[in-house]
Amino acid sequence: MTAPAPTDQAELLALLTLRFTPGLGPLRIEALRRHFGRAEAALAAPLTRLREVPGLDTKTVSAIGSPAPAEQARTELERARRARVRLLGRGLDGYPPALEALSDPPAVLWARGPEADDLAELRAVPRSVGIVGTRGASPHALSLTRTLAGELAHAGVVVVSGLARGVDTAAHQGAVDAGGVSLAVLGSAVDVIYPRENAPLARQLTLLSEYPLGTGPNKPHFPMRNRLIAALSAGVLVVEGERKSGSLITATHALDCGRTVFAVPGRAGDPRASGPHALIRDGAVLTESAGDILAELGWAQAASPPLPDLPPEQESVLRALSAPATLDDLHAATGLALPELQTALVMLQLQGLAQEVGGRWAR
Repeated sequence: MTAPAPTDQAELLALLTLRFTPGLGPLRIEALRRHFGRAEAALAAPLTRLREVPGLDTKTVSAIGSPAPAEQARTELERARRARVRLLGRGLDGYPPALEALSDPPAVLWARGPEADDLAELRAVPRSVGIVGTRGASPHALSLTRTLAGELAHAGVVVVSGLARGVDTAAHQGAVDAGGVSLAVLGSAVDVIYPRENAPLARQLTLLSEYPLGTGPNKPHFPMRNRLIAALSAGVLVVEGERKSGSLITATHALDCGRTVFAVPGRAGDPRASGPHALIRDGAVLTESAGDILAELGWAQAASPPLPDLPPEQESVLRALSAPATLDDLHAATGLALPELQTALVMLQLQGLAQEVGGRWAR
């Protein structure tokens, strides 16, 4: 893991010290950094100069430069070094430019995993897509999510999600299974995996958090992390979710960041489809395949993975399953007689290449 340059190390320590100073959040830390040019200079400034910074009250000003946050920052840097966790400071090399789309980018990020040194590649409009949805997703939604994430990963797109149960897990797994890169933004520290059953999956991902090491999951953290998922993505896809859910919060953050919102339609009357349907009514891009996302974002679609060696009927059906389809859809698309079509579907199902959920077939 690349170590920061000495001057960057000092500024990183200063940003981390401000991060641990009571009363200072991302907006106030950035106000200090901009007023003095560097976080180091803010920590060294006398009280008279600190009082010139807009938005700081007397109690907060008096806390800046106190010894406890500085000691906490030094301890955190050492813990991160031992845990092979990279700390990314705003304004320093390695910090993802995509986060500048937010009104309150974190002053410091904690990153761990295979791509932790490459997060600066997430430019103002990154080649990445966030995929979010309900924890209690339907089998069809989970299958479709894995397919979409795999196709996006195959096209060189980074898949971003939150490592929660359900749609998030399916998105990460689909990207990893396709040999792609997936970024998990956590509502806990990068060394505290939640839910615990996702620990093996987390080892295959790049993990990102705005919380210090050892921080456990906390309910208010999850809406906060959703804004990072939105900013780190050129577009956010909502697969399933009710109208009042974290997925819809993420979509709102995406719009605030100027990102594109995509939504997968579901069955009428299913509460899990109410969120995507509301988004589609409000102008979200109706999405049934990765191609819909790639086309909307203007990204060239990579060639599809080679199909396994199959009999002609099965190959024809599998090609027609680029998006979920009914038996009638497949009959029209392939021209096969119904008995041949049904036999081909059964054989594909036995090989684990297709499945039927809710009257529709999907890869």
